[in-house]
Amino acid sequence: MSQNFADRVTVTFDNHVAHVLLDRGDKMNALDEAMFEALIAAGEHLRGLAGLRAVVLSGAGRAFCAGLDLSSFGRTDRWDDGGLAVRTHGIANRPQYVAYLWHELPVPVIAAVHGVCFGGGLQIASGADIRIAHPEARLAVMEVKWGLVPDMAGYLLWRGNVRDDVLRELTYTHREFSGAEAAALGFATHVDADPLARAMELAHTIAGKSPHAVRAAKDLANRTPLLGDAEVLMAESMSQAALMYSPNQIEAVRAGMERRAPAFVDP
Repeated sequence: MSQNFADRVTVTFDNHVAHVLLDRGDKMNALDEAMFEALIAAGEHLRGLAGLRAVVLSGAGRAFCAGLDLSSFGRTDRWDDGGLAVRTHGIANRPQYVAYLWHELPVPVIAAVHGVCFGGGLQIASGADIRIAHPEARLAVMEVKWGLVPDMAGYLLWRGNVRDDVLRELTYTHREFSGAEAAALGFATHVDADPLARAMELAHTIAGKSPHAVRAAKDLANRTPLLGDAEVLMAESMSQAALMYSPNQIEAVRAGMERRAPAFVDP
């Protein structure tokens, strides 16, 4: 099953895994207004997609995403509705939500990064739970080059992954770094010569696990950095209590004991 959004993003769904393809390869998947809207529409589509257990995010053609389309710099009317401070999508404005929505999706998201991944593209990839980069991919926190700062949720999404002084240096200088270096710096989880194949393999592995347990684990991972010690311990206990003796938890045990593939029920 495949669906296209505004000729910018294509979503293909098969065997519980959705592949979200930034599909503007002739422009290195640069972010224009239509791409922003298409990514948000794709995210909303996924949120309501029955049977979804994992998402792979990748780019068509020679790049994951080259960042903001340079033609957008000439737009002076784009924030006439009140400016960047207006929260249009929960706690985020629209550009922030384009990256943050992958963090907020209830299922794991894996980004496969190849070619160029600059600026807003890096922030979108950073919204994923896991990032697999080609060793020769080119990445950069690019915004200062254009007299701007990262403002698509990057500072939130990099927190806990990228060391503070490293992020400062890369932001201030906007120097490029490779996919291999990205893994060492915390921007990538793994390096692979075929990041999309590795991401799809991992997504299907995750899709074979209890969807209730995986969703609960992502929820805990998202919430616990913002909680105190006692709150983290309580959050663990409450999540575990909800899973124990549930149908999928029982099926996981039975399948393991019987050495067979489990038959899980989706939320």
